[in-house]
Amino acid sequence: MRRTLLPLLLAAALLGGCSTAEPAPAPVPAGGAAALPGPVPADLALRPAPGTAPAAPAFTGALTDGTPFAAAELWAQRPVVLTFFNSWCTTCASRQAALSELARSYRDRVVFVGVAGADQADEVQEYLRAHRVEYPVILDDQQTIWRSYAVREPPAVVLVAKGGALLRGWPGGLDAPTLDQRLRELVLAGQS
Repeated sequence: MRRTLLPLLLAAALLGGCSTAEPAPAPVPAGGAAALPGPVPADLALRPAPGTAPAAPAFTGALTDGTPFAAAELWAQRPVVLTFFNSWCTTCASRQAALSELARSYRDRVVFVGVAGADQADEVQEYLRAHRVEYPVILDDQQTIWRSYAVREPPAVVLVAKGGALLRGWPGGLDAPTLDQRLRELVLAGQS
């Protein structure tokens, strides 16, 4: 009996050692479809956009996970803050943690959208994870979106009202407290 059992145990041990483990699932890319907003809150009160405000340049692109994105679909329902950045921009990096926190505080009411220009996808992912960016991010490799908004270098911030009116742009970007104040002044009713 021992002679029969020993080869069976040895064969089982060898076969167990040869099995291939399931590969770990790839991490969900930061800035992809999972970062898109939920429904618009029913109590969202917005200031009307000035009738003299020009229309924001509409654009389409792909989020970091390849999901198609159309800006006009997003700003049809709520205000949008566009943040133009590069993974290597030191000013962007120094302001990003506070900007990410501001975006979380406005979640679903005002949507932040990052536009990464002329950057490598893996470096953008490192940047987004390091700075806890939880909003959608478009990869603008050819800087087409950047040019349509006259952005020459990062950082830059653009505010688009619900309906697509271009309210304001800030070359050089803004710090989070100043942007928070501008959102309260320009788009959120009863929030100043």
